[in-house]
Amino acid sequence: MLDQQRILRTPVPGPRSRELQARKASAVAAGVGTTLPVYVTQGAGGILVDVDGNQLIDLGSGIAVTTVGNGNPRVVEAVTEQVRRFTHTCFMVTPYEPYLEVCEKLNALTPGEHEKRSALFNSGAEAVENAVKVARHATGRPAVVVFEHAYHGRTNLTMGMTAKAMPYKHRFGPFAPEVYRVPMAYPYRWPGGPERCAEEALAVVTDLIHTQVGEENTAAVVIEPIQGEGGFVVPPEGFLPGLAAWCREHGVVLVADEVQSGFCRTGDWFACDHEGVVPDLVTTAKGIAGGMPLAAVTGRAELMDAVHGGGLGGTYGGNPVACAAALASIETMEADGLPTRARRLGAVLEERLTGLAARFPQVGDVRGRGAMMAMELVVDRETKEPDPALTAAVNRGCHERGVVTLTCGTYGNVFRFLPPLTIGEDLLHEAMDVLEESFAAAVG
Repeated sequence: MLDQQRILRTPVPGPRSRELQARKASAVAAGVGTTLPVYVTQGAGGILVDVDGNQLIDLGSGIAVTTVGNGNPRVVEAVTEQVRRFTHTCFMVTPYEPYLEVCEKLNALTPGEHEKRSALFNSGAEAVENAVKVARHATGRPAVVVFEHAYHGRTNLTMGMTAKAMPYKHRFGPFAPEVYRVPMAYPYRWPGGPERCAEEALAVVTDLIHTQVGEENTAAVVIEPIQGEGGFVVPPEGFLPGLAAWCREHGVVLVADEVQSGFCRTGDWFACDHEGVVPDLVTTAKGIAGGMPLAAVTGRAELMDAVHGGGLGGTYGGNPVACAAALASIETMEADGLPTRARRLGAVLEERLTGLAARFPQVGDVRGRGAMMAMELVVDRETKEPDPALTAAVNRGCHERGVVTLTCGTYGNVFRFLPPLTIGEDLLHEAMDVLEESFAAAVG
């Protein structure tokens, strides 16, 4: 096991990382950005090691991917064994049992006791796009409703479903038609205040669909139960159940995009579980397979089976090596009680971030659930003007001090915390100490 401590041997990034970054400029397309240009050689638990020998505390998990930790022993063993057997046949040509086993696990674990089917893909964007295909095919309707601050991917359809223009959509249009955007139930920024957010937002959303789209034209409403890239927006209690009830009433397919929030991240297996919401379709990826590329659509059998044979799939979707990793990851989550672990880490994060809010008036909001926590920075708590400049400065300070932090939000003013669920609490507290130190330095 890699020594679980932060060690800085050089400035961050160090000389070897800077050399590699120079090589990147002449080899990799400029459009492929990098948050922190340190080049990693090893990772385990809550630590990443770079080419200069620095050991960095990881609070991002590769954007919610390494939930069970880098180099998880079960995942390593399963992947190694599968590579020895075979690496690829294409499930649509000659199938294999691990694909079935992953689908069976997904059908059992996702919300609801109804009969389900699953299909496997490579990325979250692929999963969302295929969920829309299923919803449109099953209902015969064209329209898809999405939300402000949403992020669903980088394909043409999912770019259109994603809210933020820069960097995700800028000059990449035209986008797919029949995508309609409605306000998100964002308690911190809801004009009527957080107490009225659920009721008012639901009324606004359903009225807009009724007047501008038409229920009879709407195939699906697609929502992240906790928004990811858009700022870790947690809808108020009652909004998601109300939305689900409205969808049922009008025969609209409710798609829960659990790509970032799924697989124990929020303290439940899925974020929908918190209020007992049962979506018609669920998309998953990221934490599903311990770092291997895998994604899925899981949903009601009558919807999933409505699509004609050959209508879903892809050459690499449900690759056997990725399936082996997923089965080992799910086994780890079950055996090690990772939902409970996420709640414990979330309690630590919430306590420390609330402490920061008490010290620094620039912290406008602390929110999240489980090990999916965030703080939003503002110029002034009264006006709630976003402060992306301070956010960037604090983020830079964390990086220089050896902590991998991530930002997000429509305005670029939200810190998001997604530690591996295998991180030690002492290491997490140390990372929070670094965050506080960086904050103090940035505000002077």
